[in-house]
Amino acid sequence: MKELIQGYAKRLKLSWTREHFEEIKADSNEEYLLKLFEQEIYHREERKVNLLLKQAQLPKTGTQPFEWQHIQIPQGIDRSSVLEGHFIREKENLILYGGVGTGKTYLSTLIGMNAIRTFGSRIKFFTVASLVNHLMEANQKGNLQKAFNQIKKLDLLILDELGYIPLNKQGAELLFQVISMCYETRSIIITTNLQFGQWNHVFGDPILTEAVIDRLIHHSHLLVFTGDSFRYKESLLSQ
Repeated sequence: MKELIQGYAKRLKLSWTREHFEEIKADSNEEYLLKLFEQEIYHREERKVNLLLKQAQLPKTGTQPFEWQHIQIPQGIDRSSVLEGHFIREKENLILYGGVGTGKTYLSTLIGMNAIRTFGSRIKFFTVASLVNHLMEANQKGNLQKAFNQIKKLDLLILDELGYIPLNKQGAELLFQVISMCYETRSIIITTNLQFGQWNHVFGDPILTEAVIDRLIHHSHLLVFTGDSFRYKESLLSQ
């Protein structure tokens, strides 16, 4: 009997039920089924979340709560809408601008984690340099369209550290293609230490730079980080 139940559970893809159905304690058949289904759904959702987190490749974060006091948030959005990822459902973008170490990457990571756990959103985190290298390598191998198709499946693309490394012509054009492809169809978070007027140093072409900014700032919110570097402050405290 046990083997038959496990076999049927396997065919129905009830993986938790197959391994744990004997552990459920209940006073009636209805209560037993309810508890069984609740556990199956709970563990199925947990597996889904863990898979999405693995695919997102988000950076590791600390456990301390996020500090908002040095962030300027524009009208039209608030802290909860940012942190809970409500802008993703509206296909809006976030641009996080500020100095090195002020929490831009940390906030973008928290947003990604919350969106996965709350909405089951499909997210991918890249530094700008790593995305460009990934696309250039895919192009060399003839897999560029496959790489684009993977991005098209996302709900949110996080691009970290725009401005740290200037791009060559091919890299800038590939990044523009990604931003154009995401325009009004999925959300982007970009972290940068450069004002818009300095983005030409990254893309190397004023027309291309203007086209990138035009697509990004439409349906976007600019958050300005004005505090000191958290890493610098922590190093001072540890001395």
